[in-house]
Amino acid sequence: MQSYNYWSAPISGLMNITSATLSNATHQHENDLIFASFNQDTTSLAVGNSSGYKLYSLSSCDSLEPIYENDSEEVYIAERLFSSSLVAIVSRETPRRLRVCHFKKGTEICNYSYNSKILSVKMNRSRLVVCLEESLFVHNIRDMKVLHTIRDTPPNPSGLCALSTNSDNCFLAYPGHSSVGELQIFDAMNLSSKTMIPAHTSNLVAIAFSPSGTRVATASDKGTVIRVFNVNSGTKLYELRRGLKRTAHIYSLSFSPCGRFLACSSNTETVHIFRLEEQPRESEVISQSPPNDSWGSYFNNMVSASASYLPTQVTDTLLQGRAFATIRHNQSGLKNICALALIKKSLRLLITSQDGYLYMYGLNLEDGGEGTLIKQFQLSEFRPLPTSGTSPDGTSDDASMDEASPPKTNPPDDDVSYADRVKNRHPHEMTDSEKFHEMEKATASPPRECFLLDDDGEFPPMQDKRAARP
Repeated sequence: MQSYNYWSAPISGLMNITSATLSNATHQHENDLIFASFNQDTTSLAVGNSSGYKLYSLSSCDSLEPIYENDSEEVYIAERLFSSSLVAIVSRETPRRLRVCHFKKGTEICNYSYNSKILSVKMNRSRLVVCLEESLFVHNIRDMKVLHTIRDTPPNPSGLCALSTNSDNCFLAYPGHSSVGELQIFDAMNLSSKTMIPAHTSNLVAIAFSPSGTRVATASDKGTVIRVFNVNSGTKLYELRRGLKRTAHIYSLSFSPCGRFLACSSNTETVHIFRLEEQPRESEVISQSPPNDSWGSYFNNMVSASASYLPTQVTDTLLQGRAFATIRHNQSGLKNICALALIKKSLRLLITSQDGYLYMYGLNLEDGGEGTLIKQFQLSEFRPLPTSGTSPDGTSDDASMDEASPPKTNPPDDDVSYADRVKNRHPHEMTDSEKFHEMEKATASPPRECFLLDDDGEFPPMQDKRAARP
């Protein structure tokens, strides 16, 4: 899932803009974009401005269809769970409170409060992870119980972390050191530490899991090299060279749905797409082969053969994989995130930029080279939708809490029967049994109603723990 928060260091997919950044933006008079976030399988895009947020469908290159709009509050995190109606929201007014809502019903399912500002939220069908500056909370997404807390993590002011979208390989990755690029891998299913990978010599700025959850890509603040590791063994599989002449700030990394391509966006005018070998040799760094037999292929073979007597630094540089394809745009210096998406059975590169636009590019998967712009859509302009629902506002944040507080629930009314409460409930209010039944379907893998194009039966976690009783 790709997102960028506060337009700062990437949080694997969510982006946000500060007022200072906006003052320097080239389209500041039109741009009111605060954040943008792709969902886990890049089928939708969430964007927000000072008045609310909107969800778009990414099913076509011809149009950008709005799914939902909420104009009641300013949020800086909105993460949707795949194509369900579950969305996790954090607002600027209550930055220590996470609200889980069903956006189609306009219903808040539950909310949790934490002891400091929420910097990022990651979800798959088994876990929901909340990242604070010096701790991570791992929730069971079905009932939102806190299963594990990772405390006293190195300062992580950008909220950098990544959660595998594959529940079978449910791994969480986050920086393990404050000054060097150590990557900590945590098994979020079995709630145990997996491994520590010495990924870079400088601080990490981007992390992304492959769709299978078996590989993880990283980049550091030097911005010249991207590395891909085997999650289980920690072995380096690929070392990919973004550039030789200059360093860059990398904003996002994104695997393709098939896992064979990896895209990298930065503050330069070029987005790089690397093609990965299907079965790399895990005992050494694997560079990419040129798309056809050429002088480059011959040179790579010669370098590999001479690796035993060339200096190590020289050999590593020569063997680093180069970009298979590139996208050149005119947003140099503007913050952005990229994602590789399968749209109408064709792989497309999507770029959401600080200028308030979404760009769609076509790629030549046979020969690589430079991609072509297909379409661009303006994101900063919000218009009311015909059937726009809003999520009700939650309770105030509790500043004295040391832990994640349990979901807020309404006390039972002994003077009113359960049948009367159900009969007289608000149209957007769900009963405990409805929440449990629908959440069970939402978190099934694959979803029980996966034949639906938009699974309206998927609900977020239960609000009342009593719903879990048989």
